[in-house]
Amino acid sequence: MSNSIDDRNPAPQQNDGDEINLLEYLLIIVKHKKTIFMTCLAAFIVSCIITLLMPSIYTSTARILPPQDGKAGLSSMLSGVSDLASLAGISVGGGSGELYAGMLKSRSIADVIIDKFNLMQVYDQEYRVKAYEALSESVNISVGKDDGIISVVVEDEDPKRAAAMANTYIDELKKLNVRLNLNSSGRERQFLEERLELVNKNLSKAEDSLKEFQEKNKAIRIDDQASAIIEAIAELKGTLASKEVELGVLLSSQTEKNPQVIALREGISQIKDQIYRLEQSPKGSNTSNDIFLSTAQVPELGVQYARLLREFKVQETLYELLTKQYEIAKINETRNTSTIQVLDNGVVADKKSKPKRIYIVILSTFLFGFFSVVYSFIYEYGQHMSVEDRQVWVEIRKSIHYKKKNF
Repeated sequence: MSNSIDDRNPAPQQNDGDEINLLEYLLIIVKHKKTIFMTCLAAFIVSCIITLLMPSIYTSTARILPPQDGKAGLSSMLSGVSDLASLAGISVGGGSGELYAGMLKSRSIADVIIDKFNLMQVYDQEYRVKAYEALSESVNISVGKDDGIISVVVEDEDPKRAAAMANTYIDELKKLNVRLNLNSSGRERQFLEERLELVNKNLSKAEDSLKEFQEKNKAIRIDDQASAIIEAIAELKGTLASKEVELGVLLSSQTEKNPQVIALREGISQIKDQIYRLEQSPKGSNTSNDIFLSTAQVPELGVQYARLLREFKVQETLYELLTKQYEIAKINETRNTSTIQVLDNGVVADKKSKPKRIYIVILSTFLFGFFSVVYSFIYEYGQHMSVEDRQVWVEIRKSIHYKKKNF
């Protein structure tokens, strides 16, 4: 007489050939089909309710192309200093995509976003530091590995606010970039402007003094070698003043240990050395403001004329150099206002990006159904456990309880 389904041992058994009977597994599933079905149904209903209560999230993306590398400013005029800086491993070009991504993640931009969109209330945060964290979770800023394009991805429950936040990030980056660049370029321009004004006054004074001397003493003539030395000294002093201007601009943002500063100081020292040798007398004693003339002694009026002419040439050369640098500084200051190119502005999304309700419901139903099947196998195995296995299980439980009491 055959046994009924409930009387048989449904736990999977292995025959003598160590083969698994799949019908016995199926028998367990059929026996617990009601439990499995109710578990899946409950998981389906609960997950549907939970996903319907979850707010819809909309995504808006803005993309920008960071500024390209380049050299500008006083360093572009004096190639010797730039070459030394390059050998020292210093880059005077623009920043990389990572730099601008870091600027986008800065607290200064985050403060503007939080205040403009009232995110303290939107995120229901009492402390600003928590608002920073919530904003960081809602915004993803990344740099493309292949193209270097910066993407600003904003997620929010309001699609209009998400697009506005993405565009505000780009606008604030432009403002911050211009402000930082203008701080550097504007500082250079202002320094040159002040120095140029002073040199212009000195040039006018030297020109008036030379003109007055010529009108008073008629024609004064000095030899060709003296004229050449005057021209050389004037050019050297103009270059010296130019490097001193660059050093002043550089020291406003760098320390004395900076390689560019060190290189500039060495260059200035060499120029002063050359000027000193040119202004030395034939016997080796320094004659202060007098100029070495290799022919005969110049009459007193000639010496005075040479001094006035030298001063005029120095101021004239310096004025020309500073004027060129000043124009370059103004061009750089203007150019810094349009360095970031916007590829894509953030647009209002017409479809939510998450949550994926269908996938959540299907996945949760499948997982709970799977766990219910596993539970069915464990339950059946416990019900038909052999005496030896049951004794081992009791010992395991006693051991677990014993360890818990010790703790």
